[in-house]
Amino acid sequence: MSEKPTNPKDALATSRLPMHLVPDTIEAYAALSFAEGAAKYGAFNWRVAGVRASVYRGALRRHLAKWWNGEDADPKTGVPHLASVIACAGILLDAKLCGKLTDDRPPAAPVGELVDELEAEVKRILDMFAERQPRHWTISDVRAAHGMD
Repeated sequence: MSEKPTNPKDALATSRLPMHLVPDTIEAYAALSFAEGAAKYGAFNWRVAGVRASVYRGALRRHLAKWWNGEDADPKTGVPHLASVIACAGILLDAKLCGKLTDDRPPAAPVGELVDELEAEVKRILDMFAERQPRHWTISDVRAAHGMD
């Protein structure tokens, strides 16, 4: 069997932004969260009014914390918290691109370097207790104990 001759567009397309790699699931959930935001504040309000980075970082972290602690969706709206995380990050990126982001992040600390250094400490600690086999509990354990699964 011979290979199909390459279409000139194929060669060009492989160097383009691979939009096909973004799952449709992300786009659908983001659309739901943006629909909630449009109903509350108006569509694309941040492109006119602008946003502060700290406000959206706070909202993103609240949604992520709620999800991490077992609340999958906002109890009032039903919008999944992870969809709201996507929307918050998307608004920050879009506002920056549109020149509507007030970058009120604090002065930078060398956190990247700290994380790299602490990874070596984590390895040292794990090696120290390598012979142990502790149980690592998850939210599934709590749900099973309460007959929620």
